[in-house]
Parts: sequence; C-alpha cells; structure tokens
Amino acid sequence: MKTLILTLLLTLCSAVYAQSKPIKIIVGFPPGSTTDTLARLISLEMSKKLNQSVIVENKPGAAGQLANVSVKQSTPDGNTLLMTITATMSVFPHLYKDKLLYNPFTDFVPVAHASNFQLGVGVIADAPVYNLKDYIKWVNSNPNYNGLYSTPGPGTIPHFFMESVARETGIKITHVPYKGTAQAMQALLAKEIPVIATLVPDVYTLAKSNKARLIAVAGERRNPSFPDVETFKENGFNLSAVSWYAFYAPVGTPPDRVTQLSNLIIDIVKDPEMSKKLIDMGLEPTGHDGNRLKSIMKQDFDHWGGIIAKSTFKVE
Repeated sequence: MKTLILTLLLTLCSAVYAQSKPIKIIVGFPPGSTTDTLARLISLEMSKKLNQSVIVENKPGAAGQLANVSVKQSTPDGNTLLMTITATMSVFPHLYKDKLLYNPFTDFVPVAHASNFQLGVGVIADAPVYNLKDYIKWVNSNPNYNGLYSTPGPGTIPHFFMESVARETGIKITHVPYKGTAQAMQALLAKEIPVIATLVPDVYTLAKSNKARLIAVAGERRNPSFPDVETFKENGFNLSAVSWYAFYAPVGTPPDRVTQLSNLIIDIVKDPEMSKKLIDMGLEPTGHDGNRLKSIMKQDFDHWGGIIAKSTFKVE
C-alpha cells in the first residue's frame, strides 16, 4: 500500500513539475521570419490559456534541420514543441536520405497543422512584367540577366518549384541561392537578381510597398492578399506548391499531453481574431489535428519525392 501511495505521489509531483516548467517552441529559422512571427503569435495565446510560460527559441541552421534534431533529442515531457515547415519533414528525407539526422515519421509525434501558405514569384519593381506571360517573354529576351532568380536556398521547395516552372514553360533560368529569405530579398532590392521565388508572406511587405511586384502565385486559387495576381494554373500550367506550418513533439510525449496541446493550438488558430491576423500575413489558417497532419505530411512526401527525382540538384 505504501509503495502504491508513493508511486502515485511521484507521478503527481512529476505532472505538477512538468506543468510548472515553461513550454519551449523550437523554431529553425531566425527572428523576424514568418515562421518566427507565427510561432510567437501562437505562443502568446498558449501562455494565456495554459497560465504557463511559453517561449519561442530560435535554432536556425541547415535550413531548419538543427531545430528538428534539437527537438528529437529533447525530453518528451510535453514541454518541448517543434514548429516547422513542409521542407524539413517531407522534402529533406528525399534530399539527404541517410545523411539526415532525424526521421520525420518515427522521431516525432504530429501535434497540429497550423496554416498553409503559397509560394509566389516576384520581380524587381521596374521590370515590365505584370504576369506570368510577361515573365516568359521577358526571360526569353535576355536570359543572362532576366533568367536569374533567387530563393531562400538550394534544395528548398521554391528551388524545386522553379525547376518545374522551367520544364513546363521551356524558359532558361538560373538559380542564384542565398542563405535565407532576408538575403534573397535584399539582393532583389539591390537588383543583383531580378526575380525571387519564395513564400508569399515573405514577399508581402515588398509587394505592398511597391518595392517588388508579385506576378504569380502557386496555389490552387488566388491569394486573398493579392486578388489580382493569377495562379500558374490560370495560365495553363499544371503547377502548384502549397506548403505549411505545423507543430510536432518528440516521440514518447504522453498522448494526453499531445491531445491537450493539439486541441489548444487548433482552438487558437481557428479563433476569428487570430485567423484574421494570419490572413493579413498572407497565410491560410487551417487547424488540423495530428492524424490529419500525418496524412498531409505523407502526401507531400510522395508529391515532392517525384519532383526531386526529376531534378538535377544533388546535395554536396
């Protein structure tokens, strides 16, 4: 009887201790990125609703991989979450294969799918390009400069998407990789390169301030923030690239805690006030549970695997 009471007390104390610790949301990208901003918006609401400190910890490096490894190695007590993007979970396994230091499907528990986001193609503000047809003609007129494009980095979804664009349209374009979205956008503003392929939320401010022009989006439908910008499919090209932000916990996290955090994040994302904030950022709020996230993740794993197989890009 004493042993049973002691066990119950230890279990209770462990639960109380876990709840008193701050929750850490690990983000694999630097402060100021869209990923970081979204994580901080959600963390503030989580803290209020749980009456528990929730902090965002940035661990940039290797295009998000360092954060994934950090969460994989963390204690699965329900106080560490990873917020990451499609690439680290559904693309990198194809690129890095046995060099990848984590397995997206076995090292993590899917918690919640927070939002979708579209990819977009933007051009320098003074380019005579207003849509995809203009872009194709413009590139063909001077591929040595007009055919240059930047992305947040080699092996990213924007990079593979633009390779698909080149195959579908027949244009000759050259990838100029930068270390992150911020550097790529600075290069665009300096006219080092005339075109950028990146997340619509990342190019949002430049486009709205007329420092760049968004000419096409890669969603199934137009982006609400840019209703006049056509999709690739509207232009007759069967191309789309919708990515996402999602939350994961390290494998071994107690199921009841995963369910609690999942329900909480879903409620936060679906709150009308929060939904409006995300839409204003160029995001599409979703709020799917872990099972749905797992299915989406596998679908994208299969989808991007086929595209990467056709690509000429190889990890060095």
